[in-house]
Amino acid sequence: MEAMMEARRKRISASIGLLALAIVALASTVGYAQDENIKAEGIIKARSGAMMILETKEDPNLAVELTESTRVGQVQGMLKARQKSMSMAALIPGLPVKVEGFHNTQNQMVATSVKFKGNDLQHAQAIHAGMHETKVATAENEAELARQKAALAEHGEQLTEQQKKIADNKALIAANTARFGQLDDYYIMDEVTVLFPNGSSKIDPKYDPQLQALGTKAKGVSGYMIEVKGYASATGSASTNQVISEKRANNVASFMLQKCSIPLTNMLAPGAMGESRQLDTDKTVESEAQNRRVVVRVLQNKAIAGTE
Repeated sequence: MEAMMEARRKRISASIGLLALAIVALASTVGYAQDENIKAEGIIKARSGAMMILETKEDPNLAVELTESTRVGQVQGMLKARQKSMSMAALIPGLPVKVEGFHNTQNQMVATSVKFKGNDLQHAQAIHAGMHETKVATAENEAELARQKAALAEHGEQLTEQQKKIADNKALIAANTARFGQLDDYYIMDEVTVLFPNGSSKIDPKYDPQLQALGTKAKGVSGYMIEVKGYASATGSASTNQVISEKRANNVASFMLQKCSIPLTNMLAPGAMGESRQLDTDKTVESEAQNRRVVVRVLQNKAIAGTE
């Protein structure tokens, strides 16, 4: 029995010894991994929190982990013997650094110290500031280009709409011109010109007697027709001037129908001529006043007059 107990104690002692050896071996391995001093030298390529990417001769993307115990220092003096403790905030892209550390269990480099020269930091800060200003300027330029592009697009739409209005006005004037151009078979028996203030389509009462006299004379002409054409000066937009010339012509035509008792059968449809046929283009007050007009004519068919 005692022999069996003794053998059992020996087996237990041997197991404890092997376990102790394994623990010592593991401890020495971990200690070696952490105590292993590795070095790297390069330029900080990027920085994100506790991770720093270095561009070295051996590796263009060397990942270096920073910890709370990582010492950051700026070497100073002629012999670079003095070192000034610095914040990790100094580790910016573009800064040349010397790193010492060890490999962790994931075989990543963990920095125990990071050193750099003072003049290198100043240079890196200048580069970093320039890059920031460039980014800001680029962003501002892109924003300005976007605004200009939007403005150009809006302006283009406005131009398209304006061009359409101008085209419509030209077509309308061309139609009126063609219609009145077909009146070659008529004699002009008499006419009255009514002038209007700028932007107005209201008939000045001083023209009432002249228009009524024209209406009375027309009724004495065999086969007469009343022609009314409205015009505008070139001041303002073409579309606005087209509209105002139409209003002026319609008002005068209405006056001839209502105040002068001209039958509708003897009235030609009023013509809106817009800015066409400016009497004078020197832009003086007098010339502009002459262009804001309605011309009323009494026409007689040449066949009725017995000349054909």
